[in-house]
Amino acid sequence: MSPGTANCIDILLAVILPLWESSSSSDASKYELYTVQVEFWICLLLTLLGYLPGIIYAVYAITK
Repeated sequence: MSPGTANCIDILLAVILPLWESSSSSDASKYELYTVQVEFWICLLLTLLGYLPGIIYAVYAITK
């Protein structure tokens, strides 16, 4: 699957489930793992405060 297709699928899943994060790389550094964890908690908080902010942040986290 091409990277563009995977990114599109990730974005569609983020709209359905805002807590979706694309963290499938197994050889990620400590910094990358920490960043993914922080993004997850931010997305969770925003989703609890409102579904739309959670979606917006999830799409931002995936596309950055």
